[in-house]
Amino acid sequence: MLIPATPQTAAGAAPKVGFVSLGCPKALVDSEQILTQLRAEGYETAKSYDGADLVIVNTCGFIDAAVQESLDAIGEALAENGKVIVTGCLGAKKDASGEDIITKVHPKVLAVTGPHAVGEVMNSVHLHLPKPHDPFLDLVPAQGVKLTPKHYAYLKISEGCNHRCSFCIIPSMRGDLVSRPIAELMLEAENLFKAGVKELLVISQDTSAYGVDVKFRSGFWNGRPVKTHMTQLTEVLGQLAAQYGAWVRLHYVYPYPHVNDVIPLMSGGHVLPYLDVPLQHAHPEVLKRMKRPASGEKNLERIQQWRAMNPDLTIRSTFIAGFPGETEAEFEYLLDFLKEAQIDRLGCFAYSPVEGATANDLANPVPEDVREERRARVMLLQEEISAKRLQAKVGKTLRVLVDEVGGKEAIGRSAADAPEIDGVVHIRRSLVPGQGKKLAVGEFVDVTITKADAHDLWGTVTA
Repeated sequence: MLIPATPQTAAGAAPKVGFVSLGCPKALVDSEQILTQLRAEGYETAKSYDGADLVIVNTCGFIDAAVQESLDAIGEALAENGKVIVTGCLGAKKDASGEDIITKVHPKVLAVTGPHAVGEVMNSVHLHLPKPHDPFLDLVPAQGVKLTPKHYAYLKISEGCNHRCSFCIIPSMRGDLVSRPIAELMLEAENLFKAGVKELLVISQDTSAYGVDVKFRSGFWNGRPVKTHMTQLTEVLGQLAAQYGAWVRLHYVYPYPHVNDVIPLMSGGHVLPYLDVPLQHAHPEVLKRMKRPASGEKNLERIQQWRAMNPDLTIRSTFIAGFPGETEAEFEYLLDFLKEAQIDRLGCFAYSPVEGATANDLANPVPEDVREERRARVMLLQEEISAKRLQAKVGKTLRVLVDEVGGKEAIGRSAADAPEIDGVVHIRRSLVPGQGKKLAVGEFVDVTITKADAHDLWGTVTA
């Protein structure tokens, strides 16, 4: 899908670049940074392949399906336009023989870079599409160019990861953890709030490890020292969000002990009582083979402790079924863990071998049909858990951020719902013309919940 960032100008007014963005929110932030730089230099962004002077494709290379999607997108861009620059995670990936995957399949691409490579991408753009003469500095708003709706945005606090999980090749593509300076993050957050953002989603490869690489050194914000640390960052982001009546949501939070210090910050209504914790499994031996940094028993204790501290806490997580060597007993252990943990929002993936991952060398791979069957069993159990937990919200009044407004209903999200990955709240509107509150995208409304299923909620605006 070709993503427009700015309106087209008259033909010939400025070089036009098409942009295709694939992958996770971290890749989306990379795309936003490239689009921001393009806009700063006076380039326009085309709405179609044939309207573009060249096309940039930001790729994903995490699993085989993502690799194929990226290769297909590059092929489509080449067929439709012919001039293509490729960036992103797949650009850093080699095949078994050490050859570049992209140029092997698509030798006609103009250039290939890895992720987080704004400078290299712009150098390639300059080479093949010289930048406009004397661009105006005010072409770019302070918050940069965003691909998300105006009322929410992602804040990427670091690059890379220090873990070496056996199923993951991201560190080989994005490198070790590099934390962004606290003052830089706070300035970006402030510009986003000033621009109308009502929900800031904090992302990274490992949010809990923020600042480890710089030994949690102090930075400065508004004239006072603030440590480069997850807890202090969350605290000042919450204080800033309160000034704009906005939300802060935390993603990719590893269950380290200091997460306990973050939970009390979630009681003020601005740092949401929501944790996205990528647990992946529960059985100690499977976690050991995965080289994950925590055990299942401790994770269960932490979840119970967090909920005791904040009963409104929503926990989202992801799990892998059918990891190499996973026995039926180990899988049943995972199911028992899920029954006890009662995860609110859960995604489960059947294990997929990723070229270059050390998990490929583990003994006793699980047959594909068994992997899929186990994934289905997890999701069937989760549907029961989710339906029960959502049903408990019927009759309650929830604060909801409106995402869409239609003729008969609006769609929004509560504190328990991250965009695109969780459920939504269907907000019923009055069928009587002229009656009922008029809703607008990006506003908060209080909604009394009247109905729930396994994924979504329904309700009416509270008078």
